[in-house]
Amino acid sequence: MDLLYFVLCAFGITQIIVYGSIFDRIRPTCGEMGKLFHCTMCMGFWVGVFLLGINRYTELFTFEYNIVNFLLLGSLSSGTSYILSELFGDCGIKVSLNNSGGSENG
Repeated sequence: MDLLYFVLCAFGITQIIVYGSIFDRIRPTCGEMGKLFHCTMCMGFWVGVFLLGINRYTELFTFEYNIVNFLLLGSLSSGTSYILSELFGDCGIKVSLNNSGGSENG
């Protein structure tokens, strides 16, 4: 359950930082920081690192503090935040149809 709580918290925080209108005024728009604050994969990594850093203050998840956990949980947060943001949007599950116009039968 620790990992599930971690992933859901990471996804939620990442979504708020990257897409939340509450941060529109302070979110950088250009340069390297602009790229970071507009990318769910990039921001997801740093949110995961942050969550591991504060995990002693919550009962939702507990992980040991070591460099490997920082890298692994940052990467887990990055990947799952990106995947979930590609699957879910403001209106629910995102559906994309690929209509290339061709068929296998010629």
